[in-house]
This record gives sequence, C-alpha cells and structure tokens, in this order.
Amino acid sequence: MDKVTLTVYFDDPFWVGVFERVENGKLSACKVTFGAEPRDVEVLEFVQNCYAKLRFSPTVDVQIKCQPSNPKRMQREARRQTLDSGAGTKAQQALQLQREAMKTERKVLSREQKLSEQKRKYELKREKRRQKHRGK
Repeated sequence: MDKVTLTVYFDDPFWVGVFERVENGKLSACKVTFGAEPRDVEVLEFVQNCYAKLRFSPTVDVQIKCQPSNPKRMQREARRQTLDSGAGTKAQQALQLQREAMKTERKVLSREQKLSEQKRKYELKREKRRQKHRGK
C-alpha cells in the first residue's frame, strides 16, 4: 500500500511542505521550503513537475492505523492534526536521518578536497626546492 501525503505549514519565516511516503510499512519523508505562501495551483504544479526529483530520507518503520469510520471522530482527528506543529514525529525522524546522511557525505567530500589541496601544495613546494638546487 503506497500512500503519499503533503502537509504545508508556516514555519516562521517560510512556508514549508513535508512529503510523507509510506511504502510496505516504511515511512520516508522529504522537506521542501516554498518561501512565500504558495497557492493551490503552485503546489499542484510543484507536485506534478518536481515530485520525481525529490530526495527522500532513509526509511523508518511505522505502523499504519486504520481510519475511523465515524465522521465526527474523523473531524476531531483532522482538528488534532492541524493543531500539531505540522510534521509527524516519524517524518521528523526520517528528515533527521536524511540531514545526518547529507552531513556525513559533505564531511567526506570536504576531507577529500582538503587532502588533495594539501598534496598539491606539497608537490608545488617540492618542485620549488628542486628548481633551487639545479643551479644556473
């Protein structure tokens, strides 16, 4: 059962959208910053054009709750969900995992760049020394 939900909320100073995707009992999430308040048409265009390009977080196990059939209960549930901060705790965990993965990836890349730059400087210095010893 694949289910995708989009929650758009105001996280001062920007409007933010959280995509939550549930596949085979596993939840993954993606956070998108819209900036100014998006209109319904803009959100629809974003979903149609950019959904395939989104980078979702690693999956987190989640239990799927069955929906209540009572309309009043459904209305209460909807009210409770809108009173919350916007993103569910599982979605926040998934986004945190994504941030950590990106952070480690960034660290590895910056470390490699730093080492290559040190090696380049060392080779340059070594070449200068060789040039001095050659004589005229």
